[in-house]
Amino acid sequence: MRMTGENSSGNSEITMDDVKNLIKKKDDIEEQIKAYYDVLEDQGVGVEGPLVDAEGFPRADVNLYQIRTARHNISCLQNDHKAIMAEIEEALHKLHAREKAKRERDEAEAHVEAMEQQVTLPPPFARVDAVTQGSPACRAGLSVGDEVTEFGSVNTQNFQNLQNIAAVVQHSEGKPLRVTVFREGQKVQMSLTPQRWSGRGLLGCNIVPINR
Repeated sequence: MRMTGENSSGNSEITMDDVKNLIKKKDDIEEQIKAYYDVLEDQGVGVEGPLVDAEGFPRADVNLYQIRTARHNISCLQNDHKAIMAEIEEALHKLHAREKAKRERDEAEAHVEAMEQQVTLPPPFARVDAVTQGSPACRAGLSVGDEVTEFGSVNTQNFQNLQNIAAVVQHSEGKPLRVTVFREGQKVQMSLTPQRWSGRGLLGCNIVPINR
């Protein structure tokens, strides 16, 4: 009648499917226990009812073999039920512990990556505070709030004022410029080509310096 033991306590690679299988076994055991209790109920004796009459002789009004078998099987199944409940508890504990460890590892890796970005990426020198719909800047993917770390040949080390960007734009009409920005903590690169369009200027955006 033993129904447990397939998921040993040494199995560290427990999965949710394993837990579901254990729960199904538990449910099966409970169904069997209920069926045997129904047998005892039908006989009118229950688990503890006497099987001898007032004079000490075996009762003739009940099926003694059926009752003894049902009582024995209930006892065995209750032991199985207790064991599989312990297996389920242990499996869930392992599952939760592994998920917690994975979450902590992912968070640690994300933190390290963020720290590396902060260390390796230069600080921004300008910020985009307006982008006109349909403009070259808009088509390139530039957004309001982007913080610029590279605009063509202009970067954090050589930026002095907005005239530096204006000069690059004027000399690069029709030529793609590599633009690197910070957006919501992430590095974003794009290709921006200064060119004539229906609006003013060659970009269609407004850039302001970041004072540090």
